[in-house]
Amino acid sequence: MTSGAVRAPAAPPPGTGRERRDRRTLASADARAGLALISPTLVVVVVMVVVPILWTVLLAFQRLRLLNLRSAGLFGEFTLGNFDNVFGAPSFWSALATTLAYSVLGTAGAIGIGLAAALALRRPFRGRGFVRALMLLPYVAPIVAVTFAWTTMLNPQFGVTNHWGTRLLGWDEPIAFLSQRSSEVSLFGLTFGVPTALLTVIAFEAWRSFPFAFLFLTARLQAVPAVLEEAARVDGATLTQRFRHVLLPQLMPTIAVLAVLRFIWTFNSFDDIYLLTGGGAGTEVVAVSVFNSLTARGNIGEAAAQALVLAAILAVLVGLYLWRLAPREERS
Repeated sequence: MTSGAVRAPAAPPPGTGRERRDRRTLASADARAGLALISPTLVVVVVMVVVPILWTVLLAFQRLRLLNLRSAGLFGEFTLGNFDNVFGAPSFWSALATTLAYSVLGTAGAIGIGLAAALALRRPFRGRGFVRALMLLPYVAPIVAVTFAWTTMLNPQFGVTNHWGTRLLGWDEPIAFLSQRSSEVSLFGLTFGVPTALLTVIAFEAWRSFPFAFLFLTARLQAVPAVLEEAARVDGATLTQRFRHVLLPQLMPTIAVLAVLRFIWTFNSFDDIYLLTGGGAGTEVVAVSVFNSLTARGNIGEAAAQALVLAAILAVLVGLYLWRLAPREERS
C-alpha cells in the first residue's frame, strides 16, 4: 500500500453509541419487570407488616381506651404515660422475667429433645420412616386439641398422670400441675419450692416444638460425612467422644439457627399458655399481659406500649446474637 492511499475510518469502539443506549433500555426494562414481579409481595408486606407496626407505635403514644375509641381520632391525645405505667408496674417486670425463663428453658428443651430423637433415629431399622412421621405429630396437631389433651391428662381429679402418680410413684396427693403456682420438693434433706405451673407449660412448649428441631438436625446429620466417624472409630474414640468431637461441631451452626428461631417464636408465644393456664399460677408472660391489658382492662394505649417494649427487647437480644455469636459460627 502506498503512502497516499486513503485509510478507512476506524470502527467505533464497542459499548458506545447505539449499543450503550440498547443496554440502558434493556436494563430499564428488566428493572420494570422485576418491580412488577415483586409488587404483589411488597403490597402484602406493607399491608400485613409495616402498617400494623406503625399503627402500634401510634397507639402506644396515645391515651386511648376502649371507652373513647370511637371518639378518638387518628392522632389522639399524645402521652408518655403508657410507658411510665409499663415500666413502673411490678407486674410487667414479673411477666418479663417469666417470659425470659419460659423462652430460654423452652428453647433449650425443644432443641435437646429434638437432638436426642435425631440421634436415636439416625441408624436405619425397620419402620424408621413411620416412627419419624410420628415424631411430627405434636408439631402438626391443632393447638386447641393438644392443649385439651394435656389439660385432661394433668387434671388433679381424673387425670391419668395423677392416677398413676399416686398409685405407682408414691405421691401423697394429686398435683394441680396447671393451677398450682409452686410446690415443695425434698431432695437430699433440703426442701425448696418448684414453680409447678411454669415448669408444666415449659415442658409443653418443649414437647410441642421439638419436631421442628428434629427435622433440621436429622437433615444435618444425614449430611455429615461417614468417613469422619469411621476415622474416629478406628482411632479408638468412644461413642461420647465421637459425638463431642465429630458430630457436635458439625451440628453447632444448625443448633445456633434453631436457637434463634425458637427463641423468637417462644418469646412471642401466647396461645399455648393462654389455653393451658390463662396466664395464672405464675405463668403470665408479656404476650398474655398485653392481651389482658387490651381485653380485661380495655387500655389500648398501654397494651400497645407493652407490645412495643416486647418487640424492642426481642430486637436487642437478636441483635446481640448477630453481633457476638453469629460471626463465631460463620468462622467455625
